[in-house]
Amino acid sequence: MAKPLTRYYLTNHARAEMTRRQITEADVAKVLASPEQTMSVREGREIYQSRVESGEPPKTYLLRVFVDVDRDPAEVVTVYLTSKVAKYWRAES
Repeated sequence: MAKPLTRYYLTNHARAEMTRRQITEADVAKVLASPEQTMSVREGREIYQSRVESGEPPKTYLLRVFVDVDRDPAEVVTVYLTSKVAKYWRAES
């Protein structure tokens, strides 16, 4: 089960990417508070991700939030939305 993250800081880079990619702070907060999956990139860095619906007609995307969890508060490094859900989704074993 993915662990929720409620104390975090958005870096300037993450804020810029969110603006550029039209991702809201509320969307990021929702993924961090209740991620469908988490995975480790390296020691101290985790990816929190959840599937989201967007567009008209609605299409499923994966919202991926990269977080440095080895500091307090944790730092959100970058955020992006991808249509390549199958590429990044880890099947339950």
